Amino acid sequence: MTTPARTTEIVLPGLVEPAGLLVRERDLPAPAGGQVLVRVEATGVSFAEQQMRRGKYYDQPPFPFVPGYDLVGTVEATGDAVDRALLGERVAAVVKTGAWASYVLVDAARVVPVPADVDPVDAETVVVNGITAWQMLHRIAKVRRGQTIVVLGANGGVGSTLVQLAVDAGVTVIGTASTRHHDHVRSLGATPVDYRAADLPGRLRALAPDGVDAVFDHVGGAGIADSWRLLRRGGTLVSYGTAATKDDAGRSQVPVLVLVGRVLLWNVLPNGRRAHFYNFWAGRRRVGRFYRRLREDLTQVLDRLAAGTLTAHVAAQVPLVEAGRALALAESRTVAGKVVLVP
Repeated sequence: MTTPARTTEIVLPGLVEPAGLLVRERDLPAPAGGQVLVRVEATGVSFAEQQMRRGKYYDQPPFPFVPGYDLVGTVEATGDAVDRALLGERVAAVVKTGAWASYVLVDAARVVPVPADVDPVDAETVVVNGITAWQMLHRIAKVRRGQTIVVLGANGGVGSTLVQLAVDAGVTVIGTASTRHHDHVRSLGATPVDYRAADLPGRLRALAPDGVDAVFDHVGGAGIADSWRLLRRGGTLVSYGTAATKDDAGRSQVPVLVLVGRVLLWNVLPNGRRAHFYNFWAGRRRVGRFYRRLREDLTQVLDRLAAGTLTAHVAAQVPLVEAGRALALAESRTVAGKVVLVP
């Protein structure tokens, strides 16, 4: 296949509002050895990009750069030492940055096949969200049938995937969300609770008087202590974000370091409970093992999507060149599911 001469991509130039994103075109080189050229069919707007535009994502690159954590697309060309059977195959990949583009070069060893009968937009909703949810549920909390968990933000991209995968595993789920999303949370199989409730911990405790087996908390901040106190003996807290401090002034590392410090302290206390701070990229120094696990976990998630036990929740499809509008929509807290960019 012919390598396109140019690609369209979205640039985050600095600390800007969503409307400040730029659209540019640039020459696209042919794939190098070990690479594939992917024609992007769908890429998502995640919490990571929301933090990056504020300069608050923990290890984001210096401005300017092209955001975009993950993508789904079709392999259009291959470099040397790449199996040409990949040509024409639909694949998914996690790239951390660079996916908000019409064409992307990706290491061939890091792409994951997407089942032929799965729509690319649907698949996009469960790439980074699905890997995150699967790993937190099954590799960290190790949930088991008959257990009870709490998912904060059960209507969001990761949260809604967590709920569905947990329900599929035979787990009872209590999920927090604003009241306008309660019907959606119920449809996923969870019991909804208003996250704005005056006594949220008390309401959650009333639904599980003996405590819960796991809490999945993307909020962080002072409220993380409430999540910890919801656990029964043997329970696990999985913290995976600092949404409560996303607009705070100061260095982005500080809220994360405070959270990690608290988690470490809890784990040395003799209380029979565990706490973890989930980092998607933890273990990346062992590159082979890291990407092997990523492929295994995403394959599990995509198989469930193909089987219908996991449903994609697309909040909106927005043209790539309108990425600013998509980012503003994702930040509005008015949508359930994931906002997807379509080149």
